Amino acid sequence: MKDTDALNRLKKILSGSGSAVIALSGGTDSTFLASVAASTGGLRVMAVTVCTPYMFSSEIHDAVMFCRSAGMKHTEIRMDMPQTVRSNPPDRCYLCKIEVMKAVTTLARDEGYAYVFDGTNTDDLHDYRPGMKALREYGIRSPLAEAGLSKAEIRELARAAGLDVSDKPSNSCLLTRFPHDTPITEENLRRAEEAERLTAKLGFIGARARIHGDLVRIELRRDQFTAVMKDETRELLTSSLKSLGYKYVTIDAEGYRSGSMNTKI
Repeated sequence: MKDTDALNRLKKILSGSGSAVIALSGGTDSTFLASVAASTGGLRVMAVTVCTPYMFSSEIHDAVMFCRSAGMKHTEIRMDMPQTVRSNPPDRCYLCKIEVMKAVTTLARDEGYAYVFDGTNTDDLHDYRPGMKALREYGIRSPLAEAGLSKAEIRELARAAGLDVSDKPSNSCLLTRFPHDTPITEENLRRAEEAERLTAKLGFIGARARIHGDLVRIELRRDQFTAVMKDETRELLTSSLKSLGYKYVTIDAEGYRSGSMNTKI
């Protein structure tokens, strides 16, 4: 009942907006928001994906494929890595979000859309999210949070709607795979992306590859520790990652935890 009430609130927020651009990352939250918006009568809507070098190519692909299947207007904005984030500073999320939302709000204004929506949910409001400041500065609305929807509720509703992203692991940009104050190159970003792709291919979905120079530290989810203890699996993981040029491969004993690179902030 609670989920249904929240969904009705969401639909009311969307239908009363007139027109909106949705910042679509390809993740569960923004895809669910776009799905509901696409079926909301009286709402003129367009999805926009800002493609940066530190986005996962798979996320961009998922965003494109969703819009194609939903018959939803979709625009991609290609953006080079902003100079402000090239050293991966502690406030990189805010600095990046400033550039991203500047591009999205400019497009929305030029195309005559009244609002820009993003996929922030109620859980995000209580987490370390420096990019939230940029959302406020640019007047971005977060209908999922406005409707009182949590991540778990969004997954449940997305599952009921038959969306493929309902059980998609949460993700963040590739910059989070590197320590703060580390010079970032596109070559290293692509190598980190490939490291996670190979790790997932071996069955470790949702694991993180944290990069420390020529060492890659794998954060597995707790239920994956047993599998990685098999000699054959561990050796295959090690050889796969070393083939990318990493000299050392370690398994983090603490396992995956969101924001593990933020411990010094």
